[in-house]
Amino acid sequence: MRDVYILAVNFKVYPSAFGRRALEVVKAAERVAREFEGTVSVIIAPPHTEIARISSSVERVIVYAQHVDPVEPGAHTGSVPVEAVKEAGARGSLVNHSERKLRLDEIERVVERLKVVGLEQLVCADTPRAAAAIAVFEPTYVAVEPPELIGTGIAVSRAKPEVVTKAVESVTRVSPNVPVLVGAGIVSREDARRSVELGARGVLVASAVMKAADPYAKMRELAEGLAPRR
Repeated sequence: MRDVYILAVNFKVYPSAFGRRALEVVKAAERVAREFEGTVSVIIAPPHTEIARISSSVERVIVYAQHVDPVEPGAHTGSVPVEAVKEAGARGSLVNHSERKLRLDEIERVVERLKVVGLEQLVCADTPRAAAAIAVFEPTYVAVEPPELIGTGIAVSRAKPEVVTKAVESVTRVSPNVPVLVGAGIVSREDARRSVELGARGVLVASAVMKAADPYAKMRELAEGLAPRR
């Protein structure tokens, strides 16, 4: 898996994240996953309401939840336990996104509970220091995303390349086998390529794909930036 890069797409709750439009994005993601099989793995994180329908419609794309709560099944109105997203068909979950922050002790509990039920964990961090603290828990992935750049179109790999290199160095020092992804403002082939050159194993994007006139073209462009040059 060392040569496989990650393109993770967070659907958030954009209008294109639901119903027929969501399935169109999923179809585009499947196409990209087929075309880049062996070099780029595509992860998508739809809203909870869409997980079951989308999970049943994919073959190569990996479906994650956008968030899970550090609770066990029981009397927790409105909470989402890890068992629920697994039952719906998810293979993992985002954790601690900047729009769904958790305390460090909650992150640890969620990561462990996801591991217990056999689900992957993509844990977000806003700084290299936070990424290193999270890496202690040995999640599947750590994604560093400076919140001030999210949704700006100004890529962290261009505006703050030192954040990427420091995150990779810090995480590798703590947990050498945990790949680092980068997010915040990643919108182009060059942004993705630069992220890889700085040591990242992939990118986490949202608006670049979900607001694109042609989601397939945008995902293919980003995958081209990630794929090793032949």
